[in-house]
Amino acid sequence: MGSQEEDQRSLLEDVLLSEENGNKGPYTGDGSVDINGNPVLKNGTGNWRACPFILGTECCERLAYYGIATNLVTYLTKKLHEGNVSAARNVTTWQGTCYITPLIGAILADAYWGRYWTIAVFSTIYFVGMGTLTLSASVPAFKPPSCVKSVCPEASLSQYAIFFVGLYLIALGTGGIKPCVSSFGADQFDDTDPAERVKKGSFFNWFYFSVNIGALISSSFLVWVQDNYGWGLGFGIPTLFMALAIISFFAGTTLYRFQKPGGSPITRMCQVAVASLRKWKLDVPHDSSLLYELPDKASAIEGSRKLEHTDELKFLDKAATVSDLDLKTESLSNPWRLCTVTQVEELKILVRMFPIWATTIVFSAVYAQISTMFVEQGMVLDATVGSFTIPPASLSTFDVISVIIWVPIYDRILVPIVRRFTGKERGFSELQRMGIGLFISILAMAAAALVEIKRLGIVKAEHLEHQKVAVPLSIFWQIPQYFLVGAAEVFTFIGQLEFFYDQSPDAMRSLCSALSLLTTALGNYLSSLILTVVTYITTLGGKTGWIPDNLNEGHLDYFFWLLAGLSFLNLLVYVFCAIRYRSKKAS
Repeated sequence: MGSQEEDQRSLLEDVLLSEENGNKGPYTGDGSVDINGNPVLKNGTGNWRACPFILGTECCERLAYYGIATNLVTYLTKKLHEGNVSAARNVTTWQGTCYITPLIGAILADAYWGRYWTIAVFSTIYFVGMGTLTLSASVPAFKPPSCVKSVCPEASLSQYAIFFVGLYLIALGTGGIKPCVSSFGADQFDDTDPAERVKKGSFFNWFYFSVNIGALISSSFLVWVQDNYGWGLGFGIPTLFMALAIISFFAGTTLYRFQKPGGSPITRMCQVAVASLRKWKLDVPHDSSLLYELPDKASAIEGSRKLEHTDELKFLDKAATVSDLDLKTESLSNPWRLCTVTQVEELKILVRMFPIWATTIVFSAVYAQISTMFVEQGMVLDATVGSFTIPPASLSTFDVISVIIWVPIYDRILVPIVRRFTGKERGFSELQRMGIGLFISILAMAAAALVEIKRLGIVKAEHLEHQKVAVPLSIFWQIPQYFLVGAAEVFTFIGQLEFFYDQSPDAMRSLCSALSLLTTALGNYLSSLILTVVTYITTLGGKTGWIPDNLNEGHLDYFFWLLAGLSFLNLLVYVFCAIRYRSKKAS
């Protein structure tokens, strides 16, 4: 797909790499190996031929996860007889944990085990957790008796223990899968091959597509099974799919390309910081070639290519500056005193990525409204279609459908069209793609605000201000805001996956993926913080506030406009940071 010159250059790189490794044949140029640690041939491994197994794993795992998460609050209230506040707190705490544990899996993958074995180990933990959860819902002794009229026996300490052990084993298990599966899938495409680079961008689209297929099945079919056929079967089916995820993953082993773990990224960053501070009085040479680096193409970091020196964050270059003391004491092999340029550039990359990372937190706060304020809004809309009542939370299905529609449109139609104008392999750059998503998120909040303005107009006209009832406005008016959020996801979340994979150092890709996932947890926390502050300020002096228990008395539209305004300001900051961002350069 690249130009003739790019193809010739790529072929020349392959030949040079093959000669350096003492091997003949078309080997990958990105340092990937087979499961035995040997250089891997491009033909017969990786590429799209390996991806069905990885995408199948992700689809089944996400189906299992959402099969638990989507209806968990219902199980806690109806089967474990918890109160609404306690159940909501337990669910949000667990979900937050699921987005923090990826830091554990990422560090293990990058430092010691590699992505393949991290996925394998944590998938097993995940499956054990799913099995434990299924037993807790199936065995009568592991759950409290059913309610008799209004009397609902509390769960015993042991019953709680079995349930929450299973639940948090799942949280730990997902911590090893979330940051590694997308990166492992992207590892199947050779960065040094222009044609494979294009396919890698397409992979992230279909990866997110697989996630949402799993979510769609869970939020519809599995919720129906749990409500109509019991929780033993409702948890048992996701457990079965988790087993299928493990089988799918191992089935592709001979086709996979592997990246070697490069040691602890946390340790390397600390070494750069310590070495820089030790030499804080030392002047950095004007000629960057005088900075310390290993000769030839060898890198001091296992499984990582060298990084070219950049002029930003000069203070950190002190860590790679060779002092007279280093020469006298022969400290060239002590990374706590002297680091390579590549090691210094790793930390520089993370520092440069931080502003981009921070601006996606506000987007995650907007995304969090799907399961919070959008549902609250839906509860005071007319949810009846004939004799059937639509659960307000089920409208999140339209967000999933939007993603499923937008992914092929983006991948098959939009990218080829945009490529003609931009000349970029993937149409838009990752930063452009994320920016478009941030803009669409503003439109989503504006759409939600407009629906609320229309709803409150009916409330006033019908004199329903002091009645806690739904208004005669169809819940389907919410569909545009769900569709817009889904479109924003396709641009921002997938662009974020691409950005944190492509721009991260080779030996930190799992960690950077985990950091991108962390924005989801922080976005939820930010949403809660905004809601708390808004409630406090707007209820001062005994006022009703924007979001009272009876939304007919409030102004939820102001809350949506506030999020739209914050998203607009966030977009301005993002554009400023994106313009100043300098992409990494591998030598």
